[in-house]
Amino acid sequence: MDAFNEKVKEICNLYIDAPILESEGVHVYSTDEKMGIHAREHKNPSISMKEGCPEKIDPEYIRHGTSGIIASRNVATGEVVAPLVQPTRTEEDFELHIANVVALNPADKNIFLTDNLNTHKSEALVRLVAEAEGIPPSTLGAKRSSGILKTLASRESFLSDPSHKIQFVYTPKHCSWLNQIECWFGIITRRLLNRRASFVSVTDLEQKIRRFIDYYNLYLMKPFQWNYKGKLLKV
Repeated sequence: MDAFNEKVKEICNLYIDAPILESEGVHVYSTDEKMGIHAREHKNPSISMKEGCPEKIDPEYIRHGTSGIIASRNVATGEVVAPLVQPTRTEEDFELHIANVVALNPADKNIFLTDNLNTHKSEALVRLVAEAEGIPPSTLGAKRSSGILKTLASRESFLSDPSHKIQFVYTPKHCSWLNQIECWFGIITRRLLNRRASFVSVTDLEQKIRRFIDYYNLYLMKPFQWNYKGKLLKV
């Protein structure tokens, strides 16, 4: 329980301190994936609302496939940066997203707050961080055999090292709700991916997601007011 409380406190302090850290060249990002987003097209047109009668939407739909989002949200500014909108979320996909975010401020320190999915503790990420730190690949060991790469735990320990310019902070298990990006996924779900939406193809879905992210960053982005500080809120 003490370890859990300390981790929660660390994450909450990162949220609170993010504006100051940002001004010092330390960027705090909330990072995750939202996968399995269905490209559903309404089979029949909706019936427009009229006086005394709300809009009626036919529940039947045509499936066109699925896609997803890998995204990081700058905690201090609210900006959603370097999103990958695509159907897959392999360890290479996640590493590419992290590399794209780091490339925005390559000379600065970047902290990524994320959950415990195995792709968030991957060999590809270890190699990315090692390269940034000038650590020879030959010293990393081998997956399931030796060294830093041996296990998820050993990779997590390396990726969590606060001395690195690319650092990962992991939420406690079963605590993805601590990750602010989940709040943003709620926003895009309510505003774009709701039951009224209709997408004629996966390409159409992905284009509209990208346009929404551009719109959000231009007109809607702002930091969340994070009130939770690691203790139960009084009701």
